[in-house]
Amino acid sequence: MRLHSELTINGKCYRAGDEVSWTSVYPFFLLHMLIFGGSGFFMAYMEDGPAVAFLYAHGGLAILVYTVFYFAIFGREEVKWMFMNAALGVFGIYAELDWLLSFFGRTLGSYPLYVHVIPFLYYVLYTFLLRQAVLDWTDARKDANKRRQVERNYIGASVLIYSAMHLF
Repeated sequence: MRLHSELTINGKCYRAGDEVSWTSVYPFFLLHMLIFGGSGFFMAYMEDGPAVAFLYAHGGLAILVYTVFYFAIFGREEVKWMFMNAALGVFGIYAELDWLLSFFGRTLGSYPLYVHVIPFLYYVLYTFLLRQAVLDWTDARKDANKRRQVERNYIGASVLIYSAMHLF
């Protein structure tokens, strides 16, 4: 993958345009975001959780930092796609979070709207990272035809998964 800004990884400085292996990026960020996103999820939806101001400060800072890294690693065009993915993901967010909350005897409607902001934003960031990983794992980033096919399959699979979660 080609970096879009200068970035230091494991003490080594890379310039914009340098190629780095996906193994330098995805394992760290997928695990890191799963931990922070999970903590944001549990803090937002736990019984007697922290104040909403803390939830916004904790999650908001992490989301800002991740977004800065996304611009540096993936570039502006890809980050724009993240927001397109978010538009598609509204249905997915609703279906998945409602499904997860069902294991705790709750629904999204059990909480005020403002509580969902941080978990929703983590979802957007995580699904963006998953799409980037799929593009790199399938080696579709530099092949326009392959990329279109991978993106169509990504959208189709997402809609199928979200529909199944919503219906069952």
